[in-house]
Formats: sequence, structure tokens, C-alpha cells
Amino acid sequence: MEPDVIRKSFGIVLRRPANRSGNFRGRLVAVMLSVSTISMIPVRRVFLPLPVLALLALAGPTMAQGGKNTPPPQEEIAPPPAVIVPYDDKLARLAEVLGSVHYLRTLCKAAGGDEWRNGMQQLLDSETGGEQQRREKLTAAFNRGYRAFASVYTDCTPAAIVAEERYRNEGATLATEITSRFGN
Repeated sequence: MEPDVIRKSFGIVLRRPANRSGNFRGRLVAVMLSVSTISMIPVRRVFLPLPVLALLALAGPTMAQGGKNTPPPQEEIAPPPAVIVPYDDKLARLAEVLGSVHYLRTLCKAAGGDEWRNGMQQLLDSETGGEQQRREKLTAAFNRGYRAFASVYTDCTPAAIVAEERYRNEGATLATEITSRFGN
């Protein structure tokens, strides 16, 4: 070991600086060595970033608190409560039937396949207005009816034609029931 080197480890060398006469006296000075990471053993690679991680861990909570000039949180405006209409359940079932019939008519390439989707759009426009929650509920029912048959029927079969006819009849019954009981 060199006479001026006291300790050499982890890429840091402690040296005693030489005075003019060449004597090594005085305080120790830390000198960084350039160490390539290839020559380091894995343990050293773990210990070198530890001081940086410790500083980040200490600085994290103070940074999370924010400065003094942060504005106070504003009160969130809650959406208006959902309007409950006495025929919502029947309307949701009608939307589900419309979704099923739309899928089956499109699958069997029957005339007027899009008329069921358009009918659902008219139902949404007339019944929900600005009530977003009711609109989402009815749209979900339509999609549920569509997907229910999409998971079962991939081809137009006689059973699909019978199911479409039954669902059309159920939809007509629901529409008549809703309008006669709750209509103006």
C-alpha cells in the first residue's frame, strides 16, 4: 500500500496530504476514485446507491405536504340524485328486449335491423332527457340484452328466429303495459 493511503474501500481513498518536505502529516482527505461498475462486486453495487435512497426517503414526506401557497380544496358538487320513476324496472326490461331483438334481427339479416337500435335511441331521448344516471342504466340494459344473445347465437338458426319472435312479442306487451298504466 502507498505510504499516503490510509484506507481504500468502496471507491474512496483516505489520504494524508504531503507537506512541502514530503512528510505525510495532517488531517485525512477523502479522494474519490473512478471505479467502473464492471469491476465492482455485487455487494458494492448495492451499497453505493443507499445514501441517495436515504435522502429521497427523507425528502419524500416533506415534498408530499406541499407548499404554503396551495389553494384550499374546493367542495365537489354532487350530481343530483337519480330520479326514480315507478316504471323504471319495466323500462329497463324493455331496453334489454330491444337489445336482444336488435342482435337477433341483425344476425338473421332481417329487414329493418337498425330500426330497433333507433327505437332505443328515441326511448333514451324521450325518457332520460338530462338524467345521466337513468340514461346509463337503460343503455346498460340494452347492451346486456345484446350480449346475452351474442354469447349464445353466432349463426341464424331456427331457435334464434323463434327467440327473436318471442322477444318482439314481449317487447310489444311491455310497451303496451307501460303506456296504458303510466302514459299521459
